[in-house]
Amino acid sequence: MPAGSQWQRQDHPFKTLLGLLPAQGGAVRVDEMDLRARARNEIARRVSYVPQAHAAFFPFTVEEVVLMGRTAHLGLFSSPSRRDREAARGAMARMQIEHLAASVYTRISGGERQLTLIARALAQEARVAVMDEPTANLDFGNQVRVLQHIQALARSGIGVLLSTHDPDHAFICADRVAMLHDGRLARLGEPGATITPESLREIYGVEVAVVRVPLGNGKERRVCIPGNTL
Repeated sequence: MPAGSQWQRQDHPFKTLLGLLPAQGGAVRVDEMDLRARARNEIARRVSYVPQAHAAFFPFTVEEVVLMGRTAHLGLFSSPSRRDREAARGAMARMQIEHLAASVYTRISGGERQLTLIARALAQEARVAVMDEPTANLDFGNQVRVLQHIQALARSGIGVLLSTHDPDHAFICADRVAMLHDGRLARLGEPGATITPESLREIYGVEVAVVRVPLGNGKERRVCIPGNTL
């Protein structure tokens, strides 16, 4: 998995990528080694996972949730060390949520919970982060904030593989796009060449126009607009 962010439309093959389910064909390799040959904690040191935002049931603090990302580096009966706590604090600072360290995870906003889960993955210190619809159920502002942080992580050299059902998200932060349809790979490539009216019609069954919108800073971005079917 190369550095940079990628985009997929899919339901849940992530369990295969994380080694939780066997591949139905081919193999998943990390550092040229088949995932099946690696222990779970060894995989966790290389690949982290960010699930969809969720409401937890236990009143852990944000810092405690982020610190859980260090589990892959601890022994069975070990307690977090000073190094582990420093890694957790560094991850919170990177996501700009250090002010929430003592806040109860169940009482913060959906966007803050999602940034906490990303910080937990960063504390894991893996080189690849797999994110399952990280903007699901977030309002527009929080979607933008989360995507901006994901883009920054990809630019820093962390490999990011994320899924989303919104093609506009790919135009915001993806370097490459994999579009899945009916259990097969429908398109693969650079976002502008891959997300087209034709490919969106094939996958979603609706007419969509892809237009360029100026951003006011000399740059522009492609966005998807429903066609004349409404």
